[in-house]
Amino acid sequence: MKKIKLGTQILIGIALGLLIGFISPKAASVISPLGDIFLNLLKMLIVPLVFFSITNGVIMMQDAKQLRSVGGRIILFYVVSSLVAAVFGTVAALITKPGSNATDFANILTEEAGKAVEFNFIKNVVSWFPTNIVEAMANANMLQIIIFCIFLGVALLALGDRVSTIKKLIAQGNDVMLKITEYVIAFSPVGICALMAKLVSTISGAMMKEVIIFVLTIDVVIVIYGLIWYPLMLKMAKLNVPRFFKKISEPMIVAFTTTSSAATLPVSISVARDKLGCPEKVYGFTLPLGNTANMNGAAIQFSVIAVFASYLFGLPITASSLFQFIFLALILSIGAAGVKGAGIVMSTIIISTLIGEEGLVLIPILAAIWPTIDPFATLANNVGDLVGTTVVSKQMGLLNEEIYNSDN
Repeated sequence: MKKIKLGTQILIGIALGLLIGFISPKAASVISPLGDIFLNLLKMLIVPLVFFSITNGVIMMQDAKQLRSVGGRIILFYVVSSLVAAVFGTVAALITKPGSNATDFANILTEEAGKAVEFNFIKNVVSWFPTNIVEAMANANMLQIIIFCIFLGVALLALGDRVSTIKKLIAQGNDVMLKITEYVIAFSPVGICALMAKLVSTISGAMMKEVIIFVLTIDVVIVIYGLIWYPLMLKMAKLNVPRFFKKISEPMIVAFTTTSSAATLPVSISVARDKLGCPEKVYGFTLPLGNTANMNGAAIQFSVIAVFASYLFGLPITASSLFQFIFLALILSIGAAGVKGAGIVMSTIIISTLIGEEGLVLIPILAAIWPTIDPFATLANNVGDLVGTTVVSKQMGLLNEEIYNSDN
């Protein structure tokens, strides 16, 4: 199995799960504990993964001079791009309404969970700020944990070398959590197989239709976003748009086929240097940072998932919940773990935050369709990195326009 790619393993697990569920519901119940173990492992990851990944994401910009010059520009570009992507995803999902016509999960929630989103906007925002971070972690209150992590990261960044040991511990803790996440994701084909076998006997035709709408919403809106936002940014920087996309065709293909930003990074660096004319002092900082913190495709995925889950579980969508969808999509896309399959883990965080543990019954469905949405998201993530790098290089007067405009 080690010789088979993880994505292929997951597809095999899905196929086996479907087969077992159709042929023998009794066998599905026998292997269902494996699915429960997988869900428990995902729950185990949520709090420490968010704590280390979000905090580490803030303190990554260690060089104050770099942060002020290149860093300030690229961070602004990445944050605005991800915010726009989250808005695109939320609006698109409100138009297509995935999950609104399925009743499979409508009665799962407790009465308390249903009331959780009925707070008014001000009370909802106030509730994001923790009074006791230990209590927030014990209760897996993800919004409060995220707010605390942002404060912690900014404080560590401000203190600089005086807290170098703590910053190093945060970075090492993040590495440890990424490694544990890899272990859990490696188990995902087995867990997903068991979950699919259990789910397939109960899922309705209406649910299947809603899942198809959900997948199409994400993939189509990512394409629309890429055709509108990226050319707009290049046009504003007075750069030739067709030439840019022609020159980055190689990393686009690698990103789409491998669904791995890490695997695409070396190709993106080569193209930024040799074909786009970006200087090393820019791309050497912006591309590795974007590889971790600029995930426009993920922001669209997460915002659509938030709306999809709300419709599926019959929760009202209010102004405050829409703000919450966009905020979560933005923050989690910036802090998403840089390992293959981690989008499923981050989806678990969104659903746990908005719905509670009852909502995790949705995870098998998301895991099953992930191979159909991951290529588009990874493509958008990497194109966004290259657009930001080129635009910042141009703004700072460092872009070699002779190389950029060359047909070679």
